[in-house]
Amino acid sequence: MTEQQICTFFLKGVYFGIDVQHVQEVIRPQATTHVPLAPPDICGLINLRGQIITVIDLQRRLEMSEPQTQSTTKFVDAAQGFNIIVCCDREVVSLLVDDVGDVLEFAQDTFQPPPATLKGRMRQMLAGAYPLPEGFLLVLDAEKILDVNLTNQIIE
Repeated sequence: MTEQQICTFFLKGVYFGIDVQHVQEVIRPQATTHVPLAPPDICGLINLRGQIITVIDLQRRLEMSEPQTQSTTKFVDAAQGFNIIVCCDREVVSLLVDDVGDVLEFAQDTFQPPPATLKGRMRQMLAGAYPLPEGFLLVLDAEKILDVNLTNQIIE
């Protein structure tokens, strides 16, 4: 029986995870520079030890929040969440999340498809879910989260 390690985090109280193989590190929010004409789910860019990284507002990408106006340079309060640095197909991005949890191990045979009750973009970007005694851990598909063509599609 093979096991999968999942880095867990929270968005608006919902318990999410992403395969630990795609997680480079977790850091506190940094000063973010706005990118003109960027999609609304792109917060901007950060400089991580000399590497320029795109910051994705995961709540917006999953259509969990309302659009907000962006300033040219935004200095984020250190108490406002975390950046999960994700690497997939040699692309490195930062996912802005509310809070981080633990790295948990799950047996592969307990993995289930995304719940049928989920609709729209969130369902499209999920790899599946692991059942927990108190609900589910929704596991994101790192490749789908980073796929710009997929995120620009209109989902009905």
